[in-house]
Amino acid sequence: MQKTPLISAKDVDVFYAKKQALDKITLDIPEHKVTSLIGPSGCGKTTFLRCINRMNDLVDICRVAGEIKIMGQDIYAPEVDVVALRANVGMVFQKPNPFPKSIFDNVAYGPKIHGLAKTKGDMEEMVEWSLRKAGLWEEVKDRLAETGTGLSGGQQQRLCIARAIAVKPKVILMDEPCSALDPIATAIIEELIDELRKKFTIIIVTHSMQQAARVSQRTAFFHMGILVESGATKSLFTAPQDERTQNYITGRIG
Repeated sequence: MQKTPLISAKDVDVFYAKKQALDKITLDIPEHKVTSLIGPSGCGKTTFLRCINRMNDLVDICRVAGEIKIMGQDIYAPEVDVVALRANVGMVFQKPNPFPKSIFDNVAYGPKIHGLAKTKGDMEEMVEWSLRKAGLWEEVKDRLAETGTGLSGGQQQRLCIARAIAVKPKVILMDEPCSALDPIATAIIEELIDELRKKFTIIIVTHSMQQAARVSQRTAFFHMGILVESGATKSLFTAPQDERTQNYITGRIG
């Protein structure tokens, strides 16, 4: 029996002024899996990702049409509270962007603004839980008062992941989370992604097909604003249905 997808996008169009960036994207995202969005630069991967937490709302000239549902709720319905939506759909960006605050305050920020911790003890527990889940606790537990910007690039990205998961979102969006990192830091983040999917649903935009093959169970291939095909990662890479997918995977287009 097919499980109901956690996220369901139907006929999503995105326009920046008159330029169409996405054309009729229909894609289901299953729960507790990692779904990779791959494709050449400028093909619409990040634009689609940003539709899922309504980050495109922040761009004046951007217009989104179609339907995106999370757990059956249309996230573009007029009654939707965008702040609550973004608490449920965390985001990790390409470049680590810790706040210029202490390591502790970086992670405590979300729980604080959403009123999730009743006591100081609650907050300390949440911060420790998040840092442990992000694989950073052992490295920073004696330095929580130090500034987050003083960490290495890989540690900063894990701090941003800890910050994203502190409010216990349903979904984590990752926009090329390893592109600014060295291979060792990348390997640590990839291991972490595999661990995190037990608790969260993860959608990752990646330029690296090797990374998509390593970390994701599902892959969607975008090209020139359309979704060419999507499916189980292994079958998409070994037996793509569409010639454009085949050409991209073998490096003929890119």
